[in-house]
Amino acid sequence: MDFTLNDEQRQLQQLARDFARREIIPIAAEYDQKEELPWQVVEKAFEVGLLNPTIPEHAGGLGLGMFDECLIGEELAYGCMGIYTTLMASELGIAPILIGGTEEQQQRFLGPLTENAGLAAFALSEPNNGSDAAAMHTTAVLDGDEWVLNGTKMWISNGGLAEITVVFATTDRQGGHKATVALVVPKDAPGFSYNKIKHKMGQRASLTSELVFENVRVPRENQLGGLGDGFKIAMKTLDKTRIPVAAGSVGIARRAMDESIKYAKEREAFGKPIAQFQAIQFKLAEMAMGIETGRLMYQKAAWLVDQGLPHGFESAIAKAYCSEMAFDSANEAIQVHGGYGYVGEYPVEKLLRDVKLNQIYEGTNEIQRVVISRNLLR
Repeated sequence: MDFTLNDEQRQLQQLARDFARREIIPIAAEYDQKEELPWQVVEKAFEVGLLNPTIPEHAGGLGLGMFDECLIGEELAYGCMGIYTTLMASELGIAPILIGGTEEQQQRFLGPLTENAGLAAFALSEPNNGSDAAAMHTTAVLDGDEWVLNGTKMWISNGGLAEITVVFATTDRQGGHKATVALVVPKDAPGFSYNKIKHKMGQRASLTSELVFENVRVPRENQLGGLGDGFKIAMKTLDKTRIPVAAGSVGIARRAMDESIKYAKEREAFGKPIAQFQAIQFKLAEMAMGIETGRLMYQKAAWLVDQGLPHGFESAIAKAYCSEMAFDSANEAIQVHGGYGYVGEYPVEKLLRDVKLNQIYEGTNEIQRVVISRNLLR
């Protein structure tokens, strides 16, 4: 077992770390308050090679693996989980094209994302289906060489802003998993519109949207895989993309610990810095234990992906454990800060608001426990 990063990985990690400190942290609070996506960060991430890095070389991209993607993700989330979600949700939109698309489709859909700053999106959730992803109501009806899409998608990161959106629909609402299809829909498709979801608890620097499809016509050549493959592609995608969520959670936990250490050394009570009190020291120790454990778990899951090995069990553990550990770390960071932690003067209250979503998206942590237990009982 060798936990040493190679030279390229260390450089990639440092690049992402510097980017977070230079481009993300200084503006994170501002865009959280404005509830706006900072497009200039997307453009700068593209310029330095941190946007859409998993696009394969044959489509003009860097072709980075899951382990490298997670190294980037941990550092970006340290800066702001909302901005992280904007950048990494694009990888979520790219993943089904890598899983279910032909090489020609990958070049056609992903090639333009290597030429200019642009995002992808993944549209599975609907207003009423929640964790029952197969119970979708968005329909796709074949009309000659085109699919006609009608329906609504909900909670879509980058929704409406993305250059391409992978949309999952059913050809028969009574057909279950076997009636699903995955279609790549361009941003400018007639009949495709979106509504921004406002007043989110956290991750306000990311765009979350409701997508509306009204007789949107999609060429059959934009279909990923065969008829009935949509649900399978979606589940394989989520099995992979849960791992960057775990990595981002570790990044938030690290930020919570660093902010707590800094504050505990400066804040005095009873004539000495509160860092000298065991009650505070134990909180810091718990954070460190969780961070180190969580990082090992997400790195194991990422390594399995890159080796082409089964990873669903490990990715579910990583996502559930790391997101809950990060929530606990952010919560304790507020406690360390006392009353100051409860207001926006310090960043820790934002960490808690942001990380709550990590327990919900990419499959709720209850669903992760279903995945884990099914593997145990198989």
